Amino acid sequence: MTDTALPAALAEIREEFLELAEPERLQLLLEFSQDLPDVPPDYDEHPERYERVAECQSPVFIAVEVDADDRVAMHATAPAEAPTTRGFASILVQGISGLTADEVLAIPDDFPQSIGLTRAVSPLRIAGMTGMLLRAKRQVRAKRAG
Repeated sequence: MTDTALPAALAEIREEFLELAEPERLQLLLEFSQDLPDVPPDYDEHPERYERVAECQSPVFIAVEVDADDRVAMHATAPAEAPTTRGFASILVQGISGLTADEVLAIPDDFPQSIGLTRAVSPLRIAGMTGMLLRAKRQVRAKRAG
């Protein structure tokens, strides 16, 4: 993975993980799971705005907005009983929201493999985070085209 395309927020998150020993990385992931931002209330009335992330075993849904200034807001829901998945969703929501669409599209697809958790969690869980990232990027492209 090249650092040149990694936005500052995601680079900081990655460094936070890599500075820790592997067992402590899981604790940090749990902390992220507890900090998943709430989705805006209007999403409760419009569940069709979400996309299910099929790569995740847990029911994870994401929605991406691109405003008139080309700034991205990512929203995600993940059950509290799935802290690993919820933590991954939180990392992406916190790291992507506020970026420009171009910055989001430039995030390396292998970002999830770069945060030092590939030996601590199952490959299926890493694939779930990758699926979230790829779906977010696809939604950004679609919003810009539409």
